[in-house]
Amino acid sequence: MAAVREAIAEAARAVVLPAGIGKLTCHGSTPDSITAPCFFTAEYSLEFDKVMGRGLDEAELTCRVLVGRNDDITAQRILDALLSGSGPASLKAVIEVARGAPGEAALGGLCDDFHVTRVQGYRWYEHQGTQYVGAELIIRIIGDGRS
Repeated sequence: MAAVREAIAEAARAVVLPAGIGKLTCHGSTPDSITAPCFFTAEYSLEFDKVMGRGLDEAELTCRVLVGRNDDITAQRILDALLSGSGPASLKAVIEVARGAPGEAALGGLCDDFHVTRVQGYRWYEHQGTQYVGAELIIRIIGDGRS
């Protein structure tokens, strides 16, 4: 899962934020401290043996995106753009590019397929004592359990 998480963070780096916002900082694990706006992969659940013979495992990965709150309205507008289903700032759109073409293994062969399935937990988050407006993106990942 470590390689999958890092590949998803790498895909998220393609986000283009509105002018004057800077770049999205992305991590393949939960960082000690962040530079906002920040995307990182966090906890996951893993279900083994969805197909007999270790043919398929399924994971659900929780990712978080946190935006600084210097101006709460602007922060929420930036977060809304990152959580949208399409557009240059859409995390869903840029991450899902790494699925590859039909018939190709996703994330450069690290899994069979994945899909950003939902957004949840749109709220204020505290990370290392600092408050951020943020949300979670849930990504469903499937792959061969034998590898």
